[in-house]
Amino acid sequence: MRHRALGPLGVVTLVVAFGLKAAVALDAQAPSGTKTFDETATNTSAAIKAADEAAKAAAAASKNWAPPRTPWGDPDLQGYYFNHGGYTPLERPAALGDKAYYTEEEALAAFKKAVETDAEVDPRVVHYDWKEYGMDAWQSGTRPNLQTSLIVDPPNGRLPPLTPEAQKRLAAVAAAARARGADVTTPGMYTRCITGNGGPPRIPGGVTAESQILQTPGYVVMLSQSNNDVRIIPLDGRPHLPKTVNQWLGDARGHFEGTTLVVETTNFTADRNWRGSTDAMHLVERYTLVGPNTLRYQFTVTDPSTWTAPWSIDSVLPKIDPPIYEFACHEQNYGLINWAVGTQIREKEAAASGQTAEPAREER
Repeated sequence: MRHRALGPLGVVTLVVAFGLKAAVALDAQAPSGTKTFDETATNTSAAIKAADEAAKAAAAASKNWAPPRTPWGDPDLQGYYFNHGGYTPLERPAALGDKAYYTEEEALAAFKKAVETDAEVDPRVVHYDWKEYGMDAWQSGTRPNLQTSLIVDPPNGRLPPLTPEAQKRLAAVAAAARARGADVTTPGMYTRCITGNGGPPRIPGGVTAESQILQTPGYVVMLSQSNNDVRIIPLDGRPHLPKTVNQWLGDARGHFEGTTLVVETTNFTADRNWRGSTDAMHLVERYTLVGPNTLRYQFTVTDPSTWTAPWSIDSVLPKIDPPIYEFACHEQNYGLINWAVGTQIREKEAAASGQTAEPAREER
């Protein structure tokens, strides 16, 4: 995986375009010891300055901008996208209460803090140093964001409570895992290099965050790394598959509402268990090109067996230069072995002290 410089973001109300008022005095070693990376990939101060400048350029480029069309008349969403528009957390920090947006000054301060944290490596913690490969988010063109959380509904910016049914279901799964003990089959499918982590739905963030959108008459195709997940979405109004036919990525059907691609996905397999959901999960995604280099991505998840209410996010995905690169997930299997060994050590330590061990954190 090599570092790539991103084009400037387009404008939506979620992207911050304001003057740089602070700089980060934290420099990072050149990735992989090379000198072929530009300064924004090796120096966090330069990265923050570039983020501010790119946001300003995006604001100018998006004025009076009209979305393009394909030769057959559909809105043209095709291109390569980075699934990490910023450091905005999925859930709003509880201390912020109902504060949905930062001021510009607060947003820059939050961005600065996130960049510093991302670039820092604690030698006491065993994990991948992603910046060695130019893969930290600040090395790839992230931008400050006024939003305090990706979740915009519920209004408190946090996931709805789990239903009593879901609490029992997840507690039973956790108890079974503790009884089984930790080994290399314990972590999720992504950590085990079996499936990707690009959704659906996709939660912006992470290190394997590149995707591509292709269009033909009657279809939209979405390709995500890692592990080459592909969604083929028909636009011809055909019905969903029978409820007895379930798929890992679900059964997607799309249509355009103005310049927005709306994708409804059902028929998820129960084995997928996305964030604790069931096979009854219903997903509606909305993709809108809001600037020459910015795709707005929104989704709403409904699963009455898991959450007490539906929940929605609003985010932006910046365009990147082609191509996307294969995520060599077999390399992560070294981390998988370390995860299992570390968890087993924690279990022994906890048993000796009479406590219950928490599983080692999975590297994402």
